Amino acid sequence: MSMIVVLKPDVSPEAKERVCERIRELGLSPHLSISNGDFGAVIGAIGEGGAAVQDQLEQLEGVEAVMAILKPYKLASREFHAEDSVFEVRGVRIGGPHVTIIAGPCAIESRELVFEVGRRVRAAGATILRGGAYKPRTSPYDFQGLGVEGLKILREAGDELDMPIVTEVVDPRNVEEAAEFADILQVGARNMQNNNLLLEVGRTRRPVFLKRGLAAPVRELLMSAEYIMSQGNHQVILCERGIRTFETATRFTLDVSAVPVIQQDSHLPVFVDPSHAAGKRDYVAAMARAGIAAGAAGIIVEVHSCPEKALCDGPQALLPIEFTRLMQQIRQIAAAIGRTVVEPSARPSSSRG
Repeated sequence: MSMIVVLKPDVSPEAKERVCERIRELGLSPHLSISNGDFGAVIGAIGEGGAAVQDQLEQLEGVEAVMAILKPYKLASREFHAEDSVFEVRGVRIGGPHVTIIAGPCAIESRELVFEVGRRVRAAGATILRGGAYKPRTSPYDFQGLGVEGLKILREAGDELDMPIVTEVVDPRNVEEAAEFADILQVGARNMQNNNLLLEVGRTRRPVFLKRGLAAPVRELLMSAEYIMSQGNHQVILCERGIRTFETATRFTLDVSAVPVIQQDSHLPVFVDPSHAAGKRDYVAAMARAGIAAGAAGIIVEVHSCPEKALCDGPQALLPIEFTRLMQQIRQIAAAIGRTVVEPSARPSSSRG
């Protein structure tokens, strides 16, 4: 049985550390949460403990109460952290009342493409630049990405445009080199249950963008987030990207209901990926609007200046002018539901935070 240790509001740092030390002595792992709703700071005691352990923890100095965590996912649950998680990546806020837009090409095909699309999406209002250096494809004969050379290009563009960058990692052996360049590491749908990869990205302390698997229930997505968080990395962004159903009109079926379902049970920010769900450019904007209206913390969308020549997923990429129009609509929807769109900084800077 995992537990939440609720601390008194005036607990000293020394008493807090003694609580953590005692949790370790009892064979559990302590995970500190800044706050838990109306209470003081809380510590998650994760592992196997019974009533006797609970009784011992309740006697410690500075402890207000000890409660069992009933959800199978402990650190990702609102029982552990009642308020929405909000964190910053190089000054860009993610989570809570903020709507954050990630945009860029599906794959890093060339320096020219990344810089051109990066400038266009930033001008329209995107604050995080995406691009794939490693591309897991259905066919082994399709373009597989530029690897490290692609990471260098994306990093250069991110620095020049003052945009954090996100890129997918597909193999535990690539995590260290990807973390050297990227601000956010993406785990794609095919790897949502690659436990070794989840543990590895959890150890990097880079924020992790975790996509829902093609046939994964929400519960399994949250359990995958738990793998990452179990390594001490609590900066996890969840993403609904469409699930496989009997419908063939779109590439996948965007499960918009997943946004409020996840938000009810988890404090982690939830994004929507309309590009992979739709598979067709004509439907992407409508799905993006639906995700924002449902309360998503943001979207990740593919944009390409010449999609008919794209080496990967051209049919689902928006043209820059279409993305600009979508951003205008997102601002209107966000304002209507009391949210704030995170806008780019006043001007690009070459410094990396």
